[in-house]
Amino acid sequence: MTSRDFDALVLPDRVHSSLYRDPAIFEEEMDRIFNRTWVWVAHESDIPKAGDFLTTHVGRQPVIVNRDRKGDIRVMVNRCRHRGATVCEARHGNAAGFVCPYHAWTYSQDGNLRGVPLPKGYKDFDKAEYGLIQLRVETYAGLVFATFDQGIEALDTFLGRAKPWIDLFMKQGGGFPVKTMGEHRFTFPGNWKIQLENTTDAYHFPVVHKSFLTSLDDATEDLFSFMDAGGYVEDLGNGHSVMVMIPELVDLDDNLDTDIPDRFADIAEELRKDYPEEQVRRIVRAIGGSGFNLNLFPNLACSMAFFRVLRPLAVDETEIRHIAIGMDGGPDIANRARLRLHEHFQGPMGFGTPDDAEAWERVQRGSAGSADPAWIMVNRGEDKTAANAGDVTAETGMRAAYQMWKRMMTA
Repeated sequence: MTSRDFDALVLPDRVHSSLYRDPAIFEEEMDRIFNRTWVWVAHESDIPKAGDFLTTHVGRQPVIVNRDRKGDIRVMVNRCRHRGATVCEARHGNAAGFVCPYHAWTYSQDGNLRGVPLPKGYKDFDKAEYGLIQLRVETYAGLVFATFDQGIEALDTFLGRAKPWIDLFMKQGGGFPVKTMGEHRFTFPGNWKIQLENTTDAYHFPVVHKSFLTSLDDATEDLFSFMDAGGYVEDLGNGHSVMVMIPELVDLDDNLDTDIPDRFADIAEELRKDYPEEQVRRIVRAIGGSGFNLNLFPNLACSMAFFRVLRPLAVDETEIRHIAIGMDGGPDIANRARLRLHEHFQGPMGFGTPDDAEAWERVQRGSAGSADPAWIMVNRGEDKTAANAGDVTAETGMRAAYQMWKRMMTA
């Protein structure tokens, strides 16, 4: 397909359903998007010590994210330079280096090739030329991003107007650094962009998540009844967007003198044994999470109180990771409470994830319909501007993401 073909698939108010189901488009996305932009790979708390590593993917390419002996974070292609075998299969751990299980080529923490069995079998062989392939790595506020494009703009520029929102999201540490606290992952039979749309879609919430709303106490249910609460969706540039659902919880340091919700009263009383009142209020406020979803194109959502990460597997299959976050060095009682809240909605037996996943599956199935023209509408609501406050149910975030998709696919 040509750039002109891709251009015709994304209009200002709609996108063509072939974006969900055409394998040729998917293959081009893996190259033109996931191989050419900043992709989120980890949080710094995942690899706190020298030698710590995890394995993940950038698009479909397997990579190792690790911290070397100097403390530098590296992202390296998980592929031996000899015959292409993966050199690490563990999801995470600590290692002095990596040894290919096929022929025992040995790599140091920084990816350099250190050892080759029976080296006399090679002529004019320079080990310095056969280290693991390195991606460019940059971080912001503990978020680790990597890219295959060594000449790409700086991460700081790419994130742009999303950075203040990342800073606000990280206030969920309650005065402590944010840390990851485990995850669960699952796949659904649908295209990755269906999930990308979901995290910036408030319109579905009272319909799809009715069972979740009925599981809450009255005060919490009122908090999540945000359709007319002054929220909005804003295009932050480069495909990023923010959906503000609960404006009073945008900055968790604001209005700390308000009443502590009844559901956290016992926790607050326990915390008062070890912390001053102002810190108790910051911790308790952080337990409940932020009042917004932040979408970072193409694969990360900072979603109210957790990280949601997508990984495209095929045109009609996507892996999702829901990563719980908490307070590094914070009180155990607060982190336990955050885990319970995470399980309530995002967990595999929670109220949110199964309902969302069914909706995503239905969109994929419906996109196979033969009706012509086969368009998916993203025309709801007006974009937030200086003169227009916008609407929390606006599909602004979807339009932003698809315009970035169009920009990258036609570059």
